[in-house]
Amino acid sequence: MGKYNPVDAYKEIKIKTASQGELILMLYDEAIKQIDIAIDSLSTKTKHLDRINNAIIKAQDIITELMVSLDFDRGGGLAKNLFSLYMFFNQQLLNANIKKSVEPLKHVKKLMGELRSSWRSAVEKVGKENDSLGSEGVDIAG
Repeated sequence: MGKYNPVDAYKEIKIKTASQGELILMLYDEAIKQIDIAIDSLSTKTKHLDRINNAIIKAQDIITELMVSLDFDRGGGLAKNLFSLYMFFNQQLLNANIKKSVEPLKHVKKLMGELRSSWRSAVEKVGKENDSLGSEGVDIAG
């Protein structure tokens, strides 16, 4: 049986209680973190190829998860555009991994940071709208 780790327990609770928008932000945060790990590892004298490879693959897995979570029926053109962008990200990460190049990583990180910022704004807006509904007292009984 594994040893109890309070940090892991906290992370698990945070994930289980997060809204869909907050989960998307967590995915962006982790993808950006993995890209940072790859950039840092590529920038050292002794490049840790396994660490670079693992970080890039984790970032690609996260981006793939973002792709499969898109709702094309409800999202329409936005979902299609995000899908294309995520495909571009994964292609750039693949190129970075093959060539061990920092530039594609930096480019993807920049674009993901901008998307994350947009998602953060949307999550905050929805949160405020939900708070205002809650403060008025919605009558669900009719």
